[in-house]
Amino acid sequence: MTLSIEEMTKEEKLRMMEALWIDLTRREEEFVSPNWHKDVLKARKKRVESGEEKYVDWELAKKELHKRFV
Repeated sequence: MTLSIEEMTKEEKLRMMEALWIDLTRREEEFVSPNWHKDVLKARKKRVESGEEKYVDWELAKKELHKRFV
């Protein structure tokens, strides 16, 4: 049995996204970053080093997003 995206609840969609992400990251060696990605990462690192932005722990970020949207 399959559900269309329109039939899924927000919680089901978020669980599916998480499952897809876990599956994709198991085979990360199959992915090649596009050329522009290096420049974006350098720019973000510079903003973090200057104090303009800061990193947030991914597990904490997921919990916060879950509280907001589920």
